[in-house]
Amino acid sequence: MPARLSRRTLLLTAAVALTASVTAACGGGGAAGGSPGRTTVRIAYQAIPNADLVVKNQRLLEQALPEVDVKWVKFESGGDVNTAVIAGSVDMGLAGSSPVTKGLSAPLNIPYKVVWIHDLIGDNEALVAKPGIGSVKDLVGKKVATPFGSTAHYSLLAALTTAGVEPSSVQTIDLQPQDALAAWKRGDIDAAYVWTPTLNELTEDGKVLVTSRELAEQGKPTADLGVVTNAFAAKHPDVVTAWIKAQDTAVAQVRTAPDQAAKSIGAELGLPAEEAKRQLSELVLLSAKEQTGPEYLGTPGAPGKLAAHLHDAAVFLKGQKAVDSVPDEAVFGRAIAVEELDRAAN
Repeated sequence: MPARLSRRTLLLTAAVALTASVTAACGGGGAAGGSPGRTTVRIAYQAIPNADLVVKNQRLLEQALPEVDVKWVKFESGGDVNTAVIAGSVDMGLAGSSPVTKGLSAPLNIPYKVVWIHDLIGDNEALVAKPGIGSVKDLVGKKVATPFGSTAHYSLLAALTTAGVEPSSVQTIDLQPQDALAAWKRGDIDAAYVWTPTLNELTEDGKVLVTSRELAEQGKPTADLGVVTNAFAAKHPDVVTAWIKAQDTAVAQVRTAPDQAAKSIGAELGLPAEEAKRQLSELVLLSAKEQTGPEYLGTPGAPGKLAAHLHDAAVFLKGQKAVDSVPDEAVFGRAIAVEELDRAAN
């Protein structure tokens, strides 16, 4: 492919291929993808043990919106979700804070906004290395896998930089979690930065060098965020409100009936409920009311710190040449859906 093609062109080219498979999974796309005269919402989700899987498994949104066709589409990473949004194949869904930062920055400039914090990432994402590698500094010259554009990729770069390791001195390989696991078993890689449940399989014979919880304590926090396209939010505010309320209900269940929530999560991930419960405990979940606080999304007239965190992440990613430029913090501020969250939380 000619070198003069921009990264956006390359991503859009990939989106064309992805659209075919996603569209088939969605049964079309948009309102036309469901029954005639009915609204369709296409939701991107990932195999992450948080309350989003409770919403999906227990059909909380379908129960709240019986007149709406709800289509759940699985993705392996937030980078893939960005590609699907650009392709017009999904309306809302889950993506990590790093992919969302990239999505709101050049060259992507995706017209979507953050409407929910699915979880604050903790020990469920980590850098795991083969025996004999005792620290992040030992990764110089080694092969390390991570899904490019994901929160794990951002955390890997942060871990290397914090340890004084030049990222270019490490051979970083773009692999989705399951592909990283296969490469690990073949002996093709020396380390990987991924999330559960793949992370648990790597730690069976590998050593955790650093977790995302530790990096957050060092000023590099990450989260899984809920995004909705501007167009869908404007056209279907009732669906967005119902979705937020369904997520809030699921978070409440995690807190008051964790065994029930873990059973649903385990069913979605193919895990025993006790293991799902353990993985769930590695994340921090927030209620809608908590997310309106100053540390998170905030409220109309009193925006929270999430926009500043995304801006800081963009500055870091620009330094790593992962984005073309850093938008003003106001750009991230406008991409925080405080009105939608406030409407659902009150």
